[in-house]
Amino acid sequence: MVKICCIGAGYVGGPTMAVIALKCPAIEVAVVDISVPRIAAWNSDQLPIYEPGLDEIVKQCRGKNLFFSTAVEKHVAEADIIFVSVNTPTKTRGLGAGKAADLTYWESAARMIADVSKSDKIVVEKSTVPVKTAEAIEKILRHNSKGIKYQILSNPEFLAEGTAIEDLFKPDRVLIGGRETPDGQKAIQALKAVYANWVPEDRIITTNLWSAELSKLAANAFLAQRISSVNAMSALCEATGANISEVSHAVGKDTRIGPKFLNASVGFGGSCFQKDILNLVYICECNGLPEVADYWKQVIQVNDYQKSRFVNRVVSSMFNTVSGKKIAILGFAFKKDTGDTRETPAIDVCNGLLGDKAHLSIYDLQVTEEQIRRDLSMKKFDWDHPIHLQPMSPAAAKEVSVAWDAYEAAKGAHGICILTEWDEFKTLDYKKIYDSMHKPAFLFDGRNVVDAVKLREIGFIVYSIGKPLDSWLKDMPAVA
Repeated sequence: MVKICCIGAGYVGGPTMAVIALKCPAIEVAVVDISVPRIAAWNSDQLPIYEPGLDEIVKQCRGKNLFFSTAVEKHVAEADIIFVSVNTPTKTRGLGAGKAADLTYWESAARMIADVSKSDKIVVEKSTVPVKTAEAIEKILRHNSKGIKYQILSNPEFLAEGTAIEDLFKPDRVLIGGRETPDGQKAIQALKAVYANWVPEDRIITTNLWSAELSKLAANAFLAQRISSVNAMSALCEATGANISEVSHAVGKDTRIGPKFLNASVGFGGSCFQKDILNLVYICECNGLPEVADYWKQVIQVNDYQKSRFVNRVVSSMFNTVSGKKIAILGFAFKKDTGDTRETPAIDVCNGLLGDKAHLSIYDLQVTEEQIRRDLSMKKFDWDHPIHLQPMSPAAAKEVSVAWDAYEAAKGAHGICILTEWDEFKTLDYKKIYDSMHKPAFLFDGRNVVDAVKLREIGFIVYSIGKPLDSWLKDMPAVA
């Protein structure tokens, strides 16, 4: 029986291994992590992450050929294939701070593999890593090998949160990079055989190591670039009276461009886009390509601009101050159908409003109050470190309350900001909400999910990103 072990029980490791276990009943899959609470959650009825469809798969396989354990060394020693899916946070100090990936967790995983291994292993990079990480890992393993052979493969994930299970069942492509040696090619075939249990062969792409590592960064950079491009256009639409939805629709009809990732919003979030682009910028700078680095930096700058533009629009519309005013925040996760808040635009928008002394009432379908408070008190990039290294006593507590439904959040509010595109927000009783608010009642739609015409008929002053401005807003400055 082939044994697979995955180091890291997070958003990538957990769902990926659950699907491998489901599709490959002849393979024993162990997911290991040093975090006792996280493994306990994977073994309970309340999984540590929310992902549609994940619950059923875990319950079906857990205890049969899928195991969650803190016995890291035991499972690593027994495994034939080891996936490494640990954090690669952005460095916050030292060389490359603010851009380079911190490979501390990766290096300690590699050293532990070398310490406990008694048989040949295939080690698979699953977390997103900088180009040439495989070379560093190879060196650690080779210099500590004790006669054991290791093959390093790069098998980046291309999952979108909220649709991760569907992405795993029917991937656009599975990418496997390895050494162009007989042993390297053999390792590629071994991993390919695992995916071939359910993925059509023409969708399994094999490349050299460096192409696989760079392809992941490139894919995320291209997707983020599309969002920043449409968001840059949304600012121009507001200035000219054009409608970004109409512009996006027209542009997306061009088969060379396509319609995906062309929705204007308050900005992109998630654990990958910003981190991976910063990493790409750093790699370009290190390789003497400053012009290329500047190009990718601009994608992040436009994203930051979009968030601050949204905050400015809120403040300037409401008589140039939100001090002491209650603002309802609908949605805190970075996108719908996930409880993930990593780099969510809501953090910067909320902090921007708190900076002007607003009182926030926040409601999200999946995010806990503890997580919201932690996020609002964290420094940039802290979220990517283990939980015991994150702040425990949130500072913004006084001005922030967390509501259990949208109506409670909006009661007595001066304005509403929609920051996540949860389906629920499309079908709320906005007349009921309007009646419970201070007048004039403002609604700032950061995801373009509501019908602005209907809301204006109710009495709301509505701001939708990239849409023709409400007559009230036209008289207000775009920047507070």
